[in-house]
Amino acid sequence: MSARWPAVLLAALAFAAPAWAQPKKPAAPPVAAPAAPVPAPANVDEAFGAYQRGFYLTAFNAATKLAEQGDVAAMTLLGELYAQGLGVGRDAKKAAEWYKLAVDRGDRNAMFALAMLNFEGRLGPRDLKEAVRLLTESAKLGQPLAAYDLGLLFLQGHEVPQDFQQAASLFNDASAAGNSEAQYALATMYKEGRGVPKDVRKAMTLMGLASVAGNVDAMVEYAIAQFNGEGTDKNESAAAQLFLKAARRGSAIAQNRLARILMAGRGMPADATEAVKWHIISKNAGASDPELDVFAAKQKPEVRAAAEAAAKKWLASQNALPS
Repeated sequence: MSARWPAVLLAALAFAAPAWAQPKKPAAPPVAAPAAPVPAPANVDEAFGAYQRGFYLTAFNAATKLAEQGDVAAMTLLGELYAQGLGVGRDAKKAAEWYKLAVDRGDRNAMFALAMLNFEGRLGPRDLKEAVRLLTESAKLGQPLAAYDLGLLFLQGHEVPQDFQQAASLFNDASAAGNSEAQYALATMYKEGRGVPKDVRKAMTLMGLASVAGNVDAMVEYAIAQFNGEGTDKNESAAAQLFLKAARRGSAIAQNRLARILMAGRGMPADATEAVKWHIISKNAGASDPELDVFAAKQKPEVRAAAEAAAKKWLASQNALPS
């Protein structure tokens, strides 16, 4: 019965990527984004359906009944509910007990979740050896988030010997399952020729997939490639639209590139007000650009005033968003 639906998983542990793999942002080093739940099939049971709708107590009661009947996926869901404190009190020990029951029955999602509890030290002293073992078993069973995190460990040589080829292989597994972070990481490895033969066109194919999946860093990399025609067909108009999308998602690099595009009128019509607006926004995020400074200073007072007002409004809207 456990194959009916995958458990909602814990946030992936944040392993800092090496400089070549990090998003090129002036902000603080990024952390791994929370691991997104795998979409459930149409025939979800009552427990998971309630979880998806936010009815956590209903999910807890339904999962408890299923778990008592030996349902492995329900055991994993109970572990998740206890781990996150949803519908019940947050209790890592009880979460681990349920996860372990599911692990003993071969559930790859429970293996991944229990590995994360160990990495985070929520069960007492961090047991990294056990965490890596669980992550490895989960990855072998095809859990894409486990494959991605294990790939990061091999990439950096944390708790395992550094092995770029093994990292690339794991990223490939996760990438094939649609993990955009793995697609971005593997694309970067192909771009650099690290662990795999250098292949810029293959790198950009993967970067494009990650971009479509919503990976902002991939959007920026792919837009640059499109604009310059490196590893993919040159298309300044498509690149400009992708920069705009990433800029609206908060990428300082994309905001700066968009400002330059609007200044030069390449890929979209020139617009001094919008160019100065996005320059102000990117500068606020730490992306300085002396050439755009000069361009902004040359504009008429009414253009600068309109740009400043628009930038202020945009920044205020971003600050108002929930973190």
